[in-house]
Amino acid sequence: MDLAKDLDEEEERAVKEGLTEDELAIFDLLQKDNLNPDDTAKVRLVSKELLEKLKEKLVPGWRDFEPLRAGVKITISDVLFPRLPETVYTEQDCEYKGMEIYNFVYERYADSRMLVGAY
Repeated sequence: MDLAKDLDEEEERAVKEGLTEDELAIFDLLQKDNLNPDDTAKVRLVSKELLEKLKEKLVPGWRDFEPLRAGVKITISDVLFPRLPETVYTEQDCEYKGMEIYNFVYERYADSRMLVGAY
């Protein structure tokens, strides 16, 4: 019962934030304690944009080939570094958050068919 309740709460949170469940997961990975409302809005947009840009990179078998994995990593960096609020996110923050997101994407999208339900 607690698991069902937690899922309902996460689904409600996703709706409240205007994000899909996967966008919400990325949003959560990008969160920092000292975000003001404007920064939070920017992070929300980054979460949406990043998942949209990753869509084209997550082709069947993407995890099996280094150039495809590298393309996913580069896409993550190309979105995070220029888009996250510079006053809050250092270069090291972007690198760390980028690795966390890559790990999430690597696990979540092992099979590119998972993308069908994500959008």
